[in-house]
Amino acid sequence: MGERTSHPPGTISWTDLVTSDLDAAKGFYGSLLGWTFEDMPVGDGNIYSMASVGGRHVAAVSADQEQPPHWNLYVTVASADAAAARAGELGATVLAPPFDVLDAGRMAVVQDPTGAILCPWEPRLNIGAQLVNAPGALTWADITTPDPDAAARFYGDWLGWTLDTGEFGPDYRVIRTGGRTNGGVTALPPDQAAAGVPPHWYPYLGTEDLEAAVAAVGELGGRTVVEPTETPVGSFAVVIDPQGADFALWGGRYDD
Repeated sequence: MGERTSHPPGTISWTDLVTSDLDAAKGFYGSLLGWTFEDMPVGDGNIYSMASVGGRHVAAVSADQEQPPHWNLYVTVASADAAAARAGELGATVLAPPFDVLDAGRMAVVQDPTGAILCPWEPRLNIGAQLVNAPGALTWADITTPDPDAAARFYGDWLGWTLDTGEFGPDYRVIRTGGRTNGGVTALPPDQAAAGVPPHWYPYLGTEDLEAAVAAVGELGGRTVVEPTETPVGSFAVVIDPQGADFALWGGRYDD
């Protein structure tokens, strides 16, 4: 079980869901993953609902009627300002310049040169996830993009990641930070591109029983788009929640 009190720079350390129906999303993920929620007012009547497993923060959910439902991914950095400036130098678009999130931390919103969005997070009082690599917690993250080579070059230059192919097939690049695996880069399938699915990041959330979790997704109103698929260290499935946000479920080996 990966309990955390800090995350090294370059680590994908947090994820939150933007959804059209906060209460419905909380019901879905609470039933599916055992999450409990603490609603935190963030001004203008908005709520940022922190999700926990065993009393440790693992993710969050908020509502926004103007955006399609989606998951955001955050990467820990030493300086959000420096990270945003460097991303711009490398050809990314800084959609939101660095700003303070109360006293929790400082962040920016960066769209990489291939079109996917990742948020650099400079922690202050909030380190990100307090539990990772466990059932109910963030265990991995993928970017699906029409140009994996360009994405790999950008993230390697921007965050110092190393990206290797071969471990999970010749078309999948494993992200490593400081010797630890951190996620992957894969190609956006042509049928998704044709359907207008944009390049994006999405999280893998851990389960105790992948087959049971996939069945529960359907029972709770979601659907499966990639059936359980075996890898050398476990199995995953890609699903869509009832509001339309996609994510992956993981069942297999967990790192510490």
